[in-house]
Amino acid sequence: MSFKQGVTAIMAALVLAVPAWAQSTADSTLLEMREAFRRGQSAQLTQLLPRMHGHRLEPMAAYWEMRARLETARPDEIRAMLDRHAGTYWEDRLRNDWLLQLGKARDWARFETERPLYRMNDDRQVRCYGLMLDAAARRLPAEDAAREVRQLWHAQPEVEDGCATAARALLDSGHLGKEVFWQRARLGMDAGKPAVAIQAVRLLNEDWAHQLEIIARDPGKFLDEKLIAVRPRTKEMVTLAVIRLASSDPETAARHMDRTRWKAQLTQEERSWVWGVIGRRAAQKLQADALTHFANGQDRFMHPEHLAWKARAGLRASAWGHVREAIAAMPDAMQQQPVWVYWRARATEVLKEPDPIAAVARARQLYESIASTRGFYEQLALEALGRQVLVPPAPPPLTAEEVLAARSNPGLLRALDAMRLGLRSEGTREWNYTVGLHTPGGMNDRELLAAAAVACQQEIWDRCINTSKRTREAHDQAQRFPMPHRDAVVRRSREIGLDPAYVYGLIRQESRFVSDARSGVGASGLMQVMPATARWTARKIGLTDFQPQQITDRETNIQIGTAYLKFALDDFEGSLPLAAAAYNAGPGRSRAWRNGPVLPAEVWIENIPFEETRDYVKRVLSNTTNYAAVLTGQPQSLRSRLGTVGPRATTAAAINTELP
Repeated sequence: MSFKQGVTAIMAALVLAVPAWAQSTADSTLLEMREAFRRGQSAQLTQLLPRMHGHRLEPMAAYWEMRARLETARPDEIRAMLDRHAGTYWEDRLRNDWLLQLGKARDWARFETERPLYRMNDDRQVRCYGLMLDAAARRLPAEDAAREVRQLWHAQPEVEDGCATAARALLDSGHLGKEVFWQRARLGMDAGKPAVAIQAVRLLNEDWAHQLEIIARDPGKFLDEKLIAVRPRTKEMVTLAVIRLASSDPETAARHMDRTRWKAQLTQEERSWVWGVIGRRAAQKLQADALTHFANGQDRFMHPEHLAWKARAGLRASAWGHVREAIAAMPDAMQQQPVWVYWRARATEVLKEPDPIAAVARARQLYESIASTRGFYEQLALEALGRQVLVPPAPPPLTAEEVLAARSNPGLLRALDAMRLGLRSEGTREWNYTVGLHTPGGMNDRELLAAAAVACQQEIWDRCINTSKRTREAHDQAQRFPMPHRDAVVRRSREIGLDPAYVYGLIRQESRFVSDARSGVGASGLMQVMPATARWTARKIGLTDFQPQQITDRETNIQIGTAYLKFALDDFEGSLPLAAAAYNAGPGRSRAWRNGPVLPAEVWIENIPFEETRDYVKRVLSNTTNYAAVLTGQPQSLRSRLGTVGPRATTAAAINTELP
């Protein structure tokens, strides 16, 4: 028996050795408790919990029971639950929830007792409360605490208590300035979340917050008022009003900014920030005047997200000087992201600065710093260096001991059991905690590969892929790019003229091969097909007896999903980027986004207005290239799959207006 066969036999034996409780009454009790938790039925949870004693998923049940009554439970009851299930994800999950409650209640003594025991330490609010207390106790310089609180608070997308409380305390101590609050308000308005802005301003002055509520409802009316100049906090309020207006009407916002009174009254920093917002909105609308708006401000005062859109607008206009300047103004950490390393290298090549020979050397150095098979820009960097995408060498085989250690890991076992019972979200959270947060820094590469091997063997493909992707040095392409249902996918793809690698690249991004996956908007199955799309496609391919519930059937989903993808690909003249964008955001949007100049596809992709779709298209095409290398065993090119994107050719067939 070979080593591989031996490990397979061990794994099979472990899978067969499912404990007797797997079909026990306790399983039914757990599912009943899950429903009671969803309904907030605290008394029923308390009544059912004793039946879970000794069950492997008892920690999950105990969490539900305690979480449902956390606000009324005695501290000693909470402590008893934490002690009983110490070391589990559910203990740390409850501690996270309790710390948030203690912070909101300002029970700092208990908060200080529990915080050192909190292992995940990934909750922004908890971190902000802790930084405030560390500064107050002089365990951390207040200036350092203030700097981190500012970063955490500004990164929070919603109205929350933790960082707002810490920011107010550090304002009172003199370690944060009022500009931090106005900046938070700007970010809220720019994100289309006026409640965030109002909370930030309310921490400064209740009357100002009331005024901002009025501005949020009708910014144009506020800006047109003749008495605006004599109102309190005029500069700040005008800045927020124009930001709010720009979200829906950047052209009108630009006209307001051209008014003489605002040019004189607003500071250079305020004007630059607002022009950054206007430029960003114009760029997201793919308007040709976006760079003109950006040019009215100074890069050093703009938010990083504005600079990213200035760079994108520069790419779309082939204005490489603007691309270079925008990237140079980004924070260092942002500049190191593969997307901006790649475009910095391209700008260096095109501009030939400081001289042609030095530019080539510098660009090559930048490409080398990111070149790999990992992602979209990493693959483009490989090709810029004259290399192609290959399957990386596999790491040394796992030993039987490494696999057994993963298979006996309590956290992974609980996660597997939860998923087996249909509690996928709960199981996924426990799995992610176990591999990434249970110990500082998470599992090492060999442990991750072994955990991924367990998931692969169990055909839990999303955890197989995501766990293997966490490795730092060792890359197992078979784990990262598995090919479940290979016969069905390859056969069906080839029958209708699709590249199986493209289909696999899309499925990996859509569902991670979870057959019963369902999105928040109702897309279902391996290829995440929407109900209306499924019905339309079924009619088109002659599935006259199709029923909606069939969409989660593997074969049916593949048949309908691949058919729709082929319809989209044909309608977009064989363009993989355009078809992928249409699959994610709809064909109408993909058609609208292609209107304009003819662009290299990577430039067009980078300018897709929706972040989700932009990321999706990059990942699908990068996945496709890796799958092609795995399927063929031959070197592959991402660039050959990109081409150019521009308006529909006059010789192309008529638009398929029926395509949903």
